[in-house]
Amino acid sequence: MALWDGIEEFATVAQTGSFTTAARRLNVSTSHISRRVQALEDRLGTKLLARTTRTVRVTERGAEYLAQIENVISGLQEANQSIAGDVAALSGLIRVSAAGPFAETVAAPRLLDFAQANPRITLEIDFNNRNVDLIADGYDFALRYGVLSSSSLIARKLVNHRLSCVAAPAYLARHGTPQTPQDLRQHSCLVANNDTWLFHDPESGSPLPVKISGRLRTNNIPLMQDAVRRGFGIAYSPIGNLQPLIDAGEATPILEGFEDQSRSHWIVYADRRLMPRHVRAAIDHLLASFANERS
Repeated sequence: MALWDGIEEFATVAQTGSFTTAARRLNVSTSHISRRVQALEDRLGTKLLARTTRTVRVTERGAEYLAQIENVISGLQEANQSIAGDVAALSGLIRVSAAGPFAETVAAPRLLDFAQANPRITLEIDFNNRNVDLIADGYDFALRYGVLSSSSLIARKLVNHRLSCVAAPAYLARHGTPQTPQDLRQHSCLVANNDTWLFHDPESGSPLPVKISGRLRTNNIPLMQDAVRRGFGIAYSPIGNLQPLIDAGEATPILEGFEDQSRSHWIVYADRRLMPRHVRAAIDHLLASFANERS
């Protein structure tokens, strides 16, 4: 199909910003991608991509062309899926970036359910706390927690999870129990990702940021839990990270009613229009599996 030659390759390079990443996504060589895009440009008589030794960017004419062919590609994918129906088995690799206990113990097992129901699916799940570049690093989607900054990516809420502030009974006996978030400035706090904790003012409904400090800084949950047990200080974390300590009597909740209400677990991905069918199905599976837990 000469009319189609190079279009998928160009669209994938434009989406990923890299010939190498596009080649990996399409499971072909970089030279194959380059030849196909060059042939497409020659056929159209215009430059679609501006290349240097380090970067690739879409030209103005390339952006115009991409905007039109994305609808064509999306329509073709929908037509193929409609005709194939349930006959065509989902297959392919799904690369996921994930972080946190919720992703490890709740979301990842639901992805295993999806893979178990679709034997031709292969999962690669990388657990890390890095702010990865989904497109450049070749991930299909990410599972993240918190308040997300604005970006060109699409974020869909999986479930809300409240925060809890706790300390060991022995720590509170020695240093007293904070009555307001501002009291934390006089306490030793266990710092995770940043040294400003966000609370919620129950009277005004306004956010209440508090600058904190302490003897330990770590984003490792087991180490943070051990530090709470030993009385190193106060922790502020999703309730799932602290509930085992509370249940065992090793930590006491404090500042109840002040917890930040804006935190959620999210699934983050790029534009669905060029997304492979099996990746789209995995995302839909996760969203559907948490439908009753989302508020």
